Amino acid sequence: MPIKFGTDGWRAVIAEDFTFANVRLCAQGTADLLKSQGDASRGLVVGYDTRFASEEFAAAVAEVAAGNGIKTLLTNRAAPTPVVSYNLVNRGAGAGAVITASHNPPQWNGFKFKPDHGGTASPEVTAELEKKISSVEASGSVNVLSLAKAESKGLVERFDPKPAYLGNISQLVDLDAIRLAGLNVAVDSMYGAGAAYFAELLEGGATTVTELHGERNPAFPGMSQPEPLGHNLGELMDRVASGGHDVGLATDGDADRLGLVDERGRFLTTLQTFALLCMHQLEVLKRRGPLVRSITMTSMVDRLGELYGVPVFDTPVGFKYLGPIMMREDALVAGEESGGYAFRGNIPERDGILSGLLLLEMMVKTGKTVSQLLQMLADKVGPHHYDRLDLHFEGNRQEIEDRVKSAQPETLAGRRVEDIDTRDGYRFVLDSGYWTLVRFSGTEPLIRIYAEAESPQEVESLLAEVRSIAGV
Repeated sequence: MPIKFGTDGWRAVIAEDFTFANVRLCAQGTADLLKSQGDASRGLVVGYDTRFASEEFAAAVAEVAAGNGIKTLLTNRAAPTPVVSYNLVNRGAGAGAVITASHNPPQWNGFKFKPDHGGTASPEVTAELEKKISSVEASGSVNVLSLAKAESKGLVERFDPKPAYLGNISQLVDLDAIRLAGLNVAVDSMYGAGAAYFAELLEGGATTVTELHGERNPAFPGMSQPEPLGHNLGELMDRVASGGHDVGLATDGDADRLGLVDERGRFLTTLQTFALLCMHQLEVLKRRGPLVRSITMTSMVDRLGELYGVPVFDTPVGFKYLGPIMMREDALVAGEESGGYAFRGNIPERDGILSGLLLLEMMVKTGKTVSQLLQMLADKVGPHHYDRLDLHFEGNRQEIEDRVKSAQPETLAGRRVEDIDTRDGYRFVLDSGYWTLVRFSGTEPLIRIYAEAESPQEVESLLAEVRSIAGV
């Protein structure tokens, strides 16, 4: 299979396609890209997560970079992707590479390429990187210098990525206020690279942090994958629901995504979480600036933009689209439905740790519980409910797409269809700002149907009607 980069990097099954040989191809392609851009002298930062053999794969990347004469900073421990990304920006490196498959199941691993701004590479950059990798594969020419020799020559240097990141975080969040608030916070690190970050940031005051699954276990037992969604967070929800905790936070395998559980043990949708984060910036912190969301993200953000007089930009799915808009517009917040949120002052990329801290800050500065904050949000923007169907299908994808494309419904679930957005799937925009969307997976025979509406019943009706239109 050719090495192709999706919404955020290349991912494959370990030992099947994710092999040392293929990782070295990616590394050589990265080195060639840096040299062609004139950035090789700025160096490369390499990090890795807690998956099986991630540190060995990262070392292989460093060996190839060194073999090309590129000074490489290799993390001395597993680190969250946003931590690695911040360090490459902080050190002025030409680019970064992170060995991680983020929230994928345990048999997967991946290679994320990070440009010098620390965000997700644009489609144009990844297309060029893919060409470089393909050329390397065709030529079979990969330059490798053993790690021991590279370190002895000063071409590879191991470093601790945590201090610089923690220093920046302390400038973005009122950590002292959170520490003194006396919150009881439950954290599920999902056996991932984000382990111990919340505890270290918040220790030393009245607030306590209880961590679940903070040890490394590449099998990610008890969960289908390290993705902070309700079906994977049963233990965290039970822990909070049993009493003694004010909130539950969860980070995925590389800690660039966040899951939120309220004081009753109920999982919040990623749409609710993002709307709360936007409201915190606008209402509580009194900041102003554009908001950026993917087309699968909540229309509550649009309503907040109207209420506070700030523009809202929407993009196709993926931070490779959100990040450039965020940088161009100096946006306040950007977010997508997968649970990734980014903030001004940090890198233009998802950061689950910063997202969690900002939610704690919101609780402290308002004196409200998460459920009370949700009510505060609903009072401002009205009721919004959401759900999504993930449906595997057999047969011809084009036939399904043709059915959706030709449907052109005037109404759905009794609401007028005001627009059909075809930038990334088929998004039916309904009156009052509600919506439903059909998108295909780029890697498997899977169709996703999304809906946000005034009531759960209306959401169900939208999902059922669009599913019928698609014929799946």
